Amino acid sequence: VQLQASGGGLVQAGDSLRLSCAVSGRFPASYAVAWFRQAPGKEREFVANIVRSGGSTEYADYVKGRFTISRDNAGNAVYLQMNSLKSEDTAIYYCAASYTRYGAIWFRDPEGYYGTDYWGKGTQVTVSS
Repeated sequence: VQLQASGGGLVQAGDSLRLSCAVSGRFPASYAVAWFRQAPGKEREFVANIVRSGGSTEYADYVKGRFTISRDNAGNAVYLQMNSLKSEDTAIYYCAASYTRYGAIWFRDPEGYYGTDYWGKGTQVTVSS
């Protein structure tokens, strides 16, 4: 399984950016892909995920209404459209994939801890104010 994030860059506050995650390898029939991010001096945090089959999505509260996660029908890529960017969105963005779920919940265990089965390399997003 390989995941490769791309599309990061330097933008101004209020601008938009679209990240891409190239997905390759052998996956189980049921899996989900997520975006996480890590800002300098902070822990990695969940951003959004999408289930490969069915396309259901979940977002962190701090990006709801601004970010949109989507996938292509072939299952080769997942995207993160980021609008109305803020300086606090500055981080390295990582895509991740998981076949582990807890009921209908992906990436978050019953105790609220986030984890994944596969990580990709990140892409830097810098938002200047």
